[in-house]
Amino acid sequence: MILLCDPRVAAVPGADDGEPLVDLRGVPELRLDDRAADPVGAYARLRRGVVDRLLAAQRALPEGLRLLVIEGYRPYQAQLDIFLGYQEELRRNHPEWSPERLYEETTKFVSPVQVAPHSTGGAVDLTLCTDDGAELDLGTAVDATPEASGNACFTAAPSIRGVARWHRRILVDALTGAGMVNYPTEWWHWSYGDRYWALLTGATQTRYGPV
Repeated sequence: MILLCDPRVAAVPGADDGEPLVDLRGVPELRLDDRAADPVGAYARLRRGVVDRLLAAQRALPEGLRLLVIEGYRPYQAQLDIFLGYQEELRRNHPEWSPERLYEETTKFVSPVQVAPHSTGGAVDLTLCTDDGAELDLGTAVDATPEASGNACFTAAPSIRGVARWHRRILVDALTGAGMVNYPTEWWHWSYGDRYWALLTGATQTRYGPV
C-alpha cells in the first residue's frame, strides 16, 4: 500500500495542462450531495477530465445505480485544517506515537497539503446510490477514519463482507475502468491527473497542479 506521505508521491514532477474546473451543479447527469457544501461552492467543482471519467463510470454501473458525488475541489486552507485537526486527534489518543508514526497515520485519512489530490481539482469523494438518491451500504460512512472504523474504511478491508463488499466491487470496477485510481485507505476517494494517479499509472508528470 502506497501512502500519500511516501516520498515517491512528492517526487512526481508537477505540471498543469490548464484544464478548467467544472461546476457539477450544472451537470444534471451526476447526482451531487450537499453534506460538504461550502459558501463558495468549491465542493462542487472538478476538472473536466474527471467529470468525463465519472460520466463514463456511471454508464458502466448496473441499471438502477448512480454515483453520488460528495466533495471535489478542496482549497489549500481547508485541506490544511483537516490535516492538522486529525493529526491532533491522533496525538491526543496516542501520546506514545513517535512524530514519524503520527504523521504516517494521519496521512491514511487526509493528505499532506504538499501533494493533496483534492486541491488540484482532480480528486473526488463519492459513493453509490439508487436512482432516487438512497445511499447504498458500502460498509462504513464516507469519511470514516481508520481510527474510528478499525480500518474498515480501507477499500479492501477483509472485515467488509456481503452486500457492502459487493457494492465496493461495483464502485471499484466502474471507476478503475474509467481510468481513475483509488486511495486504498479510503474506499470513497478517487483521483485522476494528480501526483498519486501519476505514480500509480506510470505517468511522467501530473496533468493537474494545485488550483
